[in-house]
Amino acid sequence: SPDEGWQVYTSAQAPDGKCLCTAVIPVQGSCSRDLRSHQLRQLTEKVQNISQSMEVLDLRTYRDLQYVRNTESLMKGLDSRLKVAAESQKSLNAKSFQQELKDKMTELLPLLPVLDQYKADTRLIVHLKEEVRNLSGSLLAIQEEMGAYDYEELQQRVLMLEARLHACMQKLGCGKLTGVSNPITIRASGSRFGSWMTDTMTPSADSRVWYMDGYYKGRRVLEFRTLNDFVTGQNFVQHLLPHPWAGTGHVVFNGSLYYNKYQSNVAVKYHFRSRSVLVQRSLAGAGYNNTFPYSWGGFSDIDFMVDESGLWAVYTTNQNAGNIVVSRVDPQTLEVLRSWDTGYPKRSAGESFIICGTLYVTNSHLAGAKIYFAYYTNTSSYEYTDIPFHNQYSHISMLDYNPRERVLYTWNNGHQVIYNVTLFHVIKTSGEL
Repeated sequence: SPDEGWQVYTSAQAPDGKCLCTAVIPVQGSCSRDLRSHQLRQLTEKVQNISQSMEVLDLRTYRDLQYVRNTESLMKGLDSRLKVAAESQKSLNAKSFQQELKDKMTELLPLLPVLDQYKADTRLIVHLKEEVRNLSGSLLAIQEEMGAYDYEELQQRVLMLEARLHACMQKLGCGKLTGVSNPITIRASGSRFGSWMTDTMTPSADSRVWYMDGYYKGRRVLEFRTLNDFVTGQNFVQHLLPHPWAGTGHVVFNGSLYYNKYQSNVAVKYHFRSRSVLVQRSLAGAGYNNTFPYSWGGFSDIDFMVDESGLWAVYTTNQNAGNIVVSRVDPQTLEVLRSWDTGYPKRSAGESFIICGTLYVTNSHLAGAKIYFAYYTNTSSYEYTDIPFHNQYSHISMLDYNPRERVLYTWNNGHQVIYNVTLFHVIKTSGEL
């Protein structure tokens, strides 16, 4: 509800991870000084209007003054001519004098509207003086009510609010998914199935990319130094895993690769720097070897994921009749900490990913897919959704969320693709501004 708290919409705008954050102020959290602020805005507009009127008046007065100065010489000339005519009436040709007088008066006629404008401007000046007196009184009243130091206090409150919003933006991954952008194709390479990823936990300066082509029996992992190197296919090192992988649900978390060992339900943690397996553990009861894969098959029985809160495993067992199980996993020991039965059949799911403890499931891996189902582990509840999801290359075999970059990584029919996500937040606040 818009009345509950600050609403923050966030979405990544580019592959480099830059984000946009839009905050909407709650209705009930409006500032108590809104009335005074409104009055100040009205007074400011009046001051602007008066200033504009004064500028117009100044320009017009300057123009008219120039004209009056020009007509001054004409009037002196006419006065002198009349004096001469009065002193020498006998020698004056009446007809020529009449014509000369008529010409002089014609030159002076434009002075009449100028004088009328002067009269109007005089009335305007009186009105502006009255407006200025009213404004001065209103400003003094507001200043007395708000206090001499109120603006500094308000500025400090605004700075505190900005700090709070900045803190919120540091947790941009946490929120409810409301939209997925159009796909951004990074590269076209490899076979129809595979996976690629960046580390979900390392600092943003570490932009290494890992690439694993194929969905079973593979052992070769390529590590690219940067995303640009990945795009060009240059500057990479090769890791040869001691155990082959199954599926495409691998994830890199804090310098280690988590994957499903081929022909087993064993989870493996491989450390890249030491090039060794640190730990491996069986996921009790988890299906493998295409027992409970996603709809596209490919030995995708066990899918590892990482969100803002840590490491997860998504799989299913015979005991829960093939429905998706979501388990929190200890990244050090690979021990299952807690599990949730979502009730959603895994074979009906195209792919899935987790954002802030919520599992989102696509209804297909083919063209026309959409994000159809959401399971909330914090409340152990679910809902059916209808979030458009443009499956550009019509065959998704890997889909993972990266909380550090706030994007979805996808392997789509031999194309490595990312999607920006838009999340919705209601940030609870206490007190007024």
